[in-house]
Amino acid sequence: MIADAVTTALSHILSVNYLLHMLLGVSVGLLVGILPALGGIAGMSLLLPFIYGMEVTAALGMLMGMVAVIPTSDTFSSVLMGIPGSSSSQATVLDGFPLAKKGEAARALSAAFSASFIGGVFGALLLTAFVLIARPLILAFGAAELFMLTIFGLSMVGVLSGASLPKGIAACAIGLAFGSIGAAPATGEYRMDFETLYLSTGLPLAIVGLGLFAIPEIIDLLRGGGSIAGDGRLGRGWVQGLRDTMRNWWLALRCSAIGAMLGALPGLGGSVIDWIAYGHVMQTSKDRSQFGKGDIRGVIAPESANNAKDGGALVPTLLFGIPGSGSMAIFMAGMLLLGLQPGPAMVGRNLDVTYTIIWSLAIANIIGTVLCIVLSPGIARLTTVRFALIAPFMVMIISFAAFQSNFTLYDLIALLAIGFVGVFMRRFGWSRPAFLIGFVLATQSERYLYQAVQFDGWGFLTRPVVLVIIALILASSWFAARSRSAEGGILHTEGSADSSKADTLWPQIAFVLFAIALFAFTLWEAWDLTFLGAVFPMMIAGIGGVASLLVLLSLMTTGRNSSANFDLDDRPREPGDRGTYYYLGWIVAFVGGVALVGFFIALVVFFVAFLRIVSKASWLMTIVLTLLAIAMLLTLANGLSLVFPGGLLQGYYPDLPWPLRG
Repeated sequence: MIADAVTTALSHILSVNYLLHMLLGVSVGLLVGILPALGGIAGMSLLLPFIYGMEVTAALGMLMGMVAVIPTSDTFSSVLMGIPGSSSSQATVLDGFPLAKKGEAARALSAAFSASFIGGVFGALLLTAFVLIARPLILAFGAAELFMLTIFGLSMVGVLSGASLPKGIAACAIGLAFGSIGAAPATGEYRMDFETLYLSTGLPLAIVGLGLFAIPEIIDLLRGGGSIAGDGRLGRGWVQGLRDTMRNWWLALRCSAIGAMLGALPGLGGSVIDWIAYGHVMQTSKDRSQFGKGDIRGVIAPESANNAKDGGALVPTLLFGIPGSGSMAIFMAGMLLLGLQPGPAMVGRNLDVTYTIIWSLAIANIIGTVLCIVLSPGIARLTTVRFALIAPFMVMIISFAAFQSNFTLYDLIALLAIGFVGVFMRRFGWSRPAFLIGFVLATQSERYLYQAVQFDGWGFLTRPVVLVIIALILASSWFAARSRSAEGGILHTEGSADSSKADTLWPQIAFVLFAIALFAFTLWEAWDLTFLGAVFPMMIAGIGGVASLLVLLSLMTTGRNSSANFDLDDRPREPGDRGTYYYLGWIVAFVGGVALVGFFIALVVFFVAFLRIVSKASWLMTIVLTLLAIAMLLTLANGLSLVFPGGLLQGYYPDLPWPLRG
């Protein structure tokens, strides 16, 4: 069976159609990685609407191309801009950006790309070995064991996602609550749908991913102002960077192993792995004087770990259906869209697909590394463009991807609503990856619970493997809680805890009260349902409500010194910065315009107004960029045979010509 699976996988990977789709995924991932406001989760979310209905292996090629290249391509913004291209490339900034300022950007990029290549291939090899070793064990798992593994993954997400343990658990529970909207898997009863057809099937994952991550990051970069990078010159050192990686090969392998092992822990993800790798190289180095000033080892260590983590994160994602990170949650959703169920079947009847994914990871890393090196000079010049000129294109892209879910105005309203939640979660240090993983696992964990109770009753909790997993949950939670540091816990994804302590606590308290109200509403909605329809949301409401109350109690009693106290604040950072709500208001105005005159007209007005008022572009540049956006949009829409969401105008005049009609 294994030999047949290997042969089939090779035939898939070596086909021209598959390689072309992988190259397309790599190209899109390269673009996503360059733009710091998108990142892996938002980038993967952009692809989801387009892979639906595609041939399985071709769609997997696109997804794996993006998964593999984003951790490599986000190095551009970290080194050239001093802005982390994603949460998993933060540590690279510390030494990569100083090297660029010394005129050695080429050396930093070369070392980063070669270290990323080593990490990516190492991760693929690790996954190959694990599949062979773990296959007999995985095939023995039933619904009860898979449910407890899901709970284990959720517990890891909660306890590893911030300085405040209750805040991490509450963030994960909010995601579970949002994931419970719509029909219950066991009974088909509708929950929290406000009797609307749109919410009866639940919130689309692409919209949740884009709202949580893309919108907050676009706003944050707009607030920074100015151009994305400096003068766009790479300087010297391409060959020197390769030599640096070869000279530090043992460091690259050690950090690749760290990245792969930690990537397999659900919820830990790249946000902390790069810092652990950076801490490792500092602890094991005799000369630490240049770290933070341009030490090439400070680039090699996090980049090798960062790329290896995807091979590790694919272990729980493919084999147990527990996403190892936020981007793996999106990848898992893509698999489900293609009719592939993560879990034991991936080492059974779908073993050939598993090997296709594994080897695609290695091949895509090679292609991505080569493309990054070849395209570096042109990309460096692209980063000199002011972000205010790029922002409206990004709003167009995420809006276009969002309404692929249901092709209605409600898609954009949902995107905006989740965007508000994402902005506040980012500001107050609530883990957005924890929310996303909770959202993705909600339906799956509830289904496993239903099946376990149906097969064994509540006696499933006494099964031997279940008891072992419960012991692991308790032990890991206790260890992680003890290991928290006052500086921000094991994983503080949104900033430095010390620099973000607030004296005015009422905004944070208001957000906690929102979370408590959400859990109270979840409990209220579940109260009159049957047992199987109510048990899961009631558990979420209970755990999330208690965690939120503990956050509130900590803020109220210990004030500024509370471990839950975290506020990035909304005060101006740079001259001309008008604050979060000003830029968020532009997106609100755009969605309001769609409700009035439809998507196409609203987008044209938004582009012209934004470029003139916010970007302060000349009329010539405004017209050129707006026409470019229109050309891009109409080309995509025509190729996909799409009709844009309409508004009141289209309701009164339904016979308008395309693209004006809704």
